[in-house]
Amino acid sequence: MSSLDHPAVAKVAAALAEAGQHAAAEGIRVLPAEVRTAAQAAEALGVPVGAIANSLIFRLGSDKNALLALTSGAHRADPATLERLAGGEIGKADADFVRAHTGQPIGGVAPAGHPAKLPTLVDTALRAHDVVWAAAGHPKTVYPTTFAELVALTGGTPGALDGAEEDGQP
Repeated sequence: MSSLDHPAVAKVAAALAEAGQHAAAEGIRVLPAEVRTAAQAAEALGVPVGAIANSLIFRLGSDKNALLALTSGAHRADPATLERLAGGEIGKADADFVRAHTGQPIGGVAPAGHPAKLPTLVDTALRAHDVVWAAAGHPKTVYPTTFAELVALTGGTPGALDGAEEDGQP
């Protein structure tokens, strides 16, 4: 089975198309090898690491809820900032938790195609790139998008997820 035939990738493509992001759905690419880090994805695509949208899943509040943080691969997300923007405590999520809430493996978590809509934060550092690359449901798949499309697709809250000040706000 090709990575494009993978059920999680098919769900991502369907979610993108349903959201009217047909170009993104048609732009899903299969890479020669799995890319589980932003640096690996950037190298495989020949783009700056900051143009990679890392999909990070955290436990939000109780162990039953998940938070998706789409952060620039150029920096780490600041937990205190994530908690402030999400309005609750966050905790580390293991691989089983990630798969249960997204239907996708770590390294392949896409912004969409999950069993249920997840509260999402979108890193404003991604605005600096005309094209942003996000995982497409499998560690060998990515698709091109934009900051604005990520916000629209997820209904996410934009913010400086690295904790840097933005527009005078920490």
